[in-house]
Amino acid sequence: MVNCVKLKNFVIGADKLTILAGPCAIESKDILFKTAEFLKELTNKLDINYVFKASYDKANRSSINSYRGLGIDKGLSLLADVKKEFNVPIVTDIHNPNEAPLAAEVADIIQIPAFLCRQTDLLVAAAKTNKIINIKKGQFLAPSQMKSIANKVVESGNNKITITDRGVTFGYNNLVSDMRAIPIMQEMGYPVIFDATHSVQLPGGCGESSSGERKFVPILAKSATAAGANGLFFEVHPEPDSALCDGPNMINFEQADNIFKICNDIFKLVNNN
Repeated sequence: MVNCVKLKNFVIGADKLTILAGPCAIESKDILFKTAEFLKELTNKLDINYVFKASYDKANRSSINSYRGLGIDKGLSLLADVKKEFNVPIVTDIHNPNEAPLAAEVADIIQIPAFLCRQTDLLVAAAKTNKIINIKKGQFLAPSQMKSIANKVVESGNNKITITDRGVTFGYNNLVSDMRAIPIMQEMGYPVIFDATHSVQLPGGCGESSSGERKFVPILAKSATAAGANGLFFEVHPEPDSALCDGPNMINFEQADNIFKICNDIFKLVNNN
C-alpha cells in the first residue's frame, strides 16, 4: 500500500496524477516564467497536481565545459520568483549537504540526484529540512535496493518520501526502463514517480555531452502511467533544441500538452476515476 505524501493543497499518491516538470537547468528568468506559466495553465486545465522543476546547478555533467546553471544564489532567487508569481510548489536538486538548508528556504521538495542517491550525508541533511524528499533511483541499482536508501531518510526523522525511477544502465551510452520497478518500489510504501525524459537519455552519447531519444518519451510516459506510477517527471523547455542542457531528451510545449492529456486519461482509467 502506498502512503500518500501531503504537499500544500494536494496529495502525491492519491487519486490525481502528479507531474513534476520544468527546464533542466535554469538558463534565464524569461525561460522559467514562460515555462511555468504554460505548465500551470495546462495542469490546471487537466486537473493535474503540478510541481515546478528546475535546477540551479547540474553538477553531474559529461564535460567540465558543459553548462551547469546559474548557481545556488541566483538560481534559488529565481525559483523563489517563480513560486511567488505563479503560486506553484518547487522541486530542485541538491548535490552536497550544506546546500540542503539553503534549498529548503525555497523548495517544497528536495531532490536527490540519481548518481548521489547512496550518499548518506546528503540524505541525512535533506531529511533534516523536513521537506518532502524525492530520491531518484540510481541507474546502477535494482529497485529493491531503494528500501535501505529510503530508510536513511526515515531514520533521520523524515518519512515524507517519494521515489523516482529514471531507467537502468544498459550497455554503453544507453538506458532501459523496467516497469516492474514501479510496483516493486510502491510495495515499500512510497509514491513512485517515473522520469520520462531522463529515461530516454543516452549518457555521454555525444562524447562530451549526453544525447537523447525524445521520440520515445511518450511511449515510456504512457507505459509508466499504465503500470501504476503515482506521478511523472518531465523536463520541458520552450525550444529544447536550443537548450543549454539536456536538450535532446527534453520536450516542448506542444509535446507536453499532448503527452500530459493522454497520460492523465490513462491514470484515470487505471485508478477507476
